[in-house]
Amino acid sequence: MSVFRFSSRAWLNIFLVITVSIMVALVLSAQRPAQSDEREETYRQLTLFGDVFQRVRAEYVEQVSDKELVEAAINGMLTSLDPHSAYLPDDNFKKMQVQTSGKFGGLGIEVTMQDGFLKVVSPIDDTPAANAGIQPEDLIVSVDGESIIGVTLTEAVEKLRGPVGSEVIVIIQRAEEEPFEVSIIRDEIKIRSVRHRLYDNIGYIRITTFSEQTTPGLEKSLAELEDESANGLDGLIIDLRNNPGGLLSEAISISDAFLEQGEIVSTRGRGEGDIQHAYARPGDITNGLPVVVLINSGSASASEIVAGALKDHKRAILMGTRSFGKGSVQTIQPMPGHGAIRLTTARYYTPSGVSIQAKGIEPDIEVALARIEKLEGGPVREENLRGALDKSGEDAEDGSQNARDVDPAEIDFQLARALDLLKGLTVFGKLNS
Repeated sequence: MSVFRFSSRAWLNIFLVITVSIMVALVLSAQRPAQSDEREETYRQLTLFGDVFQRVRAEYVEQVSDKELVEAAINGMLTSLDPHSAYLPDDNFKKMQVQTSGKFGGLGIEVTMQDGFLKVVSPIDDTPAANAGIQPEDLIVSVDGESIIGVTLTEAVEKLRGPVGSEVIVIIQRAEEEPFEVSIIRDEIKIRSVRHRLYDNIGYIRITTFSEQTTPGLEKSLAELEDESANGLDGLIIDLRNNPGGLLSEAISISDAFLEQGEIVSTRGRGEGDIQHAYARPGDITNGLPVVVLINSGSASASEIVAGALKDHKRAILMGTRSFGKGSVQTIQPMPGHGAIRLTTARYYTPSGVSIQAKGIEPDIEVALARIEKLEGGPVREENLRGALDKSGEDAEDGSQNARDVDPAEIDFQLARALDLLKGLTVFGKLNS
């Protein structure tokens, strides 16, 4: 068997020939010929890259493989563009494919990079991260005693992953608080993307993420809510809080379920012709029921597409706080034998033509997150007064009519306000019928 060995200089020449050839092909495929000085500048920059590559390869204090250097260069190029573009080595690419099917291993958080910090977009319901108290907008500054400030998103995510049942210790920076330590046990993440509950005759559907299970889950939940309600549903709440997004196709499908017609979302790329539109087909799964959509700063990407579409078409009332503002489209482009690259190729626009990117979706009714606590004593009315006329029964034990178990919805201030709104609409509708 013959073994070919190249000198460092020969390897460099081969590398330069390949890169220059690629650049020439790109130049020739452009819509108009580039200027000669621009081509020369491109060649000078490629030569600079080759020289630096060779210098590091030959003189860096520790030996680094060519593969590591090339992957680092590719990743550096992509991550310098925006927080969402990145190189996905083969292992990471396979893990990402598993994640979109709704089952994967890890902590259960969606993260992004912001100014060199790993920022939590949202924890996913009923996962180790959510159970440990991780919140949207938390910054993760270290993992198992090792700082991750300034590392790439791919590297940070890899440090958070590990065998099921193993412990990871993270340091969290939350707003202006002092950094604190959180211990999380990794687990296999099985996402139940849709769940539901009935409050009187108002249906509540929680969508935690947009996976292949989401549209069937919505249809099943709505059918079960209709069966459970005594006289039919009076309204519906769609909870998209802390939903980090997922599949674009599912966001379009969920929006379509509530809309009879019109545009759902458009994506606009770099070129004038790189515009795509998605439209609703006739048919409203709820037959026109009043709908409230809950959003917050953890609602991102696909969640914002749904919220924006239903808001612009006046199909739902949005309640909560401004969404995350992740309005860019990433295309996964496989690199045969070398994993894939995740490249930002377009921006999302709502039906009214507003870009979601870095702006988010504003709610129609802003309701901040708050805690409801039961007051001691409660209100005092005529029947609570000793010896009141026409009083029946004994004095109330605590002078209050509030001596009952607190409904779970009352603990969730935003959900409670959504229920109040729908109940009010129902009463108003009956008065005017």
